[in-house]
Amino acid sequence: MLKSQLIHPEITAVLAAAGHHSTILIADGNYPSLNKRGPNAKLISMNLSPGLITVDQALQAILSAVPIEDAATMQTEPDGPYALDGDPPVWEDYRKSIKAAGLDLPLKPLEKWDFYDNVITPDHVLTIQTGDQQRYANLLLTIGVRMD
Repeated sequence: MLKSQLIHPEITAVLAAAGHHSTILIADGNYPSLNKRGPNAKLISMNLSPGLITVDQALQAILSAVPIEDAATMQTEPDGPYALDGDPPVWEDYRKSIKAAGLDLPLKPLEKWDFYDNVITPDHVLTIQTGDQQRYANLLLTIGVRMD
């Protein structure tokens, strides 16, 4: 019986085999997970229905299981139909979850195409596809080093 908040067997197996610098994408419900992932990445569908589960719920489980040293988001577009004025509200949820996990880790926004380029690398080991419907909810995490 696992004691962390993460109990999904496939996700746990991937994380157990991953190491320093491996990346985990927690994708929102609009992310093109089939064609925007690394060659070594396992795709786990956790999109039960619109809004379930959320990226933040998956983030909390991941943070309970592995050390994270970097967190990148997809930068908002300055104009067009998906433009936002300021940070997306969901980013504040991520900041709270990261802080609650005892980490001092800023979110690093990456331009959309740079974000995709950072995902589709050999270091990308896992995509968790959520049903999150919030704009700009994608989150790319880099596994750190266990420092017990």
